[in-house]
Parts: sequence; C-alpha cells; structure tokens
Amino acid sequence: MADDHIRYDILTQDALRGVVRKVLSEVEKTGLPAEHHFFISFMTHAPGVRMSERLLAKYPNEMTIVLQNQFWNLSVSESAFSVGLSFDGINETLIIPFTAMKGFFDPSVQFGLQFDTKASSAAAPVEAGDEEVEANVADAASAAPDKSASQAEKPAATEAEKVISLDAFRKKP
Repeated sequence: MADDHIRYDILTQDALRGVVRKVLSEVEKTGLPAEHHFFISFMTHAPGVRMSERLLAKYPNEMTIVLQNQFWNLSVSESAFSVGLSFDGINETLIIPFTAMKGFFDPSVQFGLQFDTKASSAAAPVEAGDEEVEANVADAASAAPDKSASQAEKPAATEAEKVISLDAFRKKP
C-alpha cells in the first residue's frame, strides 16, 4: 500500500471538527434550537485545554460535558471554544481546542461524531493567545450564569474518565 502523503486522515478529522465548530457558532449566536443538546468528550491534558486544577484532579484524562439548559458565555473561535459551566455548585470556565475533542453527540437527533485523537496530534495545537477565546475568558470567569438563557449544562459524568459509547444512543432497528 502506498504512503498517504496527502494525509486524508487529518483532513477528514479537521472537516468533522468543522461541523462541530459550525454548530457551536450557531448556538453562540442564537442559542440551542428546540430539543437539541450536546455531549462533548475531550482529553483534559491535550495542548490548549484550560480548566481548573480541581477539575483536572477529578478528570485526569478525559471529561464529557453536556451543553443543555445551563451554560453561559459560549465563545467559539477557529481553533477552540470556551464555555461557562457549573460543577458541584462552582462556576468554571473551560477552554477546549477542537483538536482535544474525542466525541460530539446530539441525542435529540441521534447524531454523533467520534474523533481520532492520534490523527489530530499531528495537527497544530491551539495557540495560547487565541484572541477571540482569550478575550472572552476574563468575562466568562467573572460572569454569573445568564438566567435569561434557555440553555443549561448538566454536570459531567459522575465518575472520573467515564467514556460514552455513541452506539448506546443510536436507535436500533
């Protein structure tokens, strides 16, 4: 078999991450439509991920967040997104590069994507100075939840490093 010098694996993963980027950008502008909500799994120690030491201790490798009823200050840039969530009653701001994502699932329509984190490791990590995300982090860290927003976050999986199999959410014939 010939070597893949074009790196279709990386191109495909980038395209799929672009789908998530587009969806989150729309939610940033207009909020969650209808019954849509998202499970987003990511590697907690991936380059560019920013979260509190408390959460890193609880989720040393992987974490799944849910964007549904109670989240705030969602900010999407080309390489990452930031979001405010509450964990055990404590407000936190997470910055998650798209290259750190392992999975995205919208159970309202049975849509899911799984990402090859090995292929993405060859891609460039998010820059520490990503202006769009960084500009919103200071606001997000100090802001209280927007009670007028109809979106909410349910705390992430109660067990550290819980992996959600997307097959579990798919309709069976």
